[in-house]
Amino acid sequence: MTYRASAPAAVAYADDSPHFLGLIHQHTLSGRHSYKMVIGRDPHLSYGHWVDLDTTVAANGIDSVTWTEAGVRVRFPTGHEVFVPARFFLHGR
Repeated sequence: MTYRASAPAAVAYADDSPHFLGLIHQHTLSGRHSYKMVIGRDPHLSYGHWVDLDTTVAANGIDSVTWTEAGVRVRFPTGHEVFVPARFFLHGR
């Protein structure tokens, strides 16, 4: 895992659970690699809502994460942004 964030206690979601976000760099035996972001209730980030990211966007990590009741906005050093609506990561998804 290359990045981890937790939703602040001040942001309350409908499922009354804490939420976590992680940026995961995956390697294969063939030497290929990819980046995925997972958002959900599991503090170990083994399940949740998965988002595939372009390697050129995610290779330098995450610049900032903003949690709101509407969802979570992730900004990358490249200037790209990804917004994931809360409905996609609530209630154990």
